[in-house]
Amino acid sequence: MSIVKINVLNVPAEQREVLEKRFASRAGTVENSDGFEWFELLRPVEGTDDYLVYTRWRDEAAFQAWMEGPMKAAHQGGGDRPKPAATGNQVWSFEVVQQASPKQA
Repeated sequence: MSIVKINVLNVPAEQREVLEKRFASRAGTVENSDGFEWFELLRPVEGTDDYLVYTRWRDEAAFQAWMEGPMKAAHQGGGDRPKPAATGNQVWSFEVVQQASPKQA
């Protein structure tokens, strides 16, 4: 089964719009990666400043290949790179052991 990586980004209220615009501008950068299955950016509604960046991958090897290739290249840059919108982050890793989808009518 698939693996899930959730990047927890602590984003102050004044940086939320910046973060969301940056993710919107990167649309398409992960979707063509081998082994990529799903992406969601989850905005907090109440009780936290933490955004969740949810990605699902065929396996750990596919995720690591993306991390060492396209993701690494996208995050390297010169001195003109903008300041991060998040003040901190952590990555959670999970294996999918059960899943369900809506029944087709």
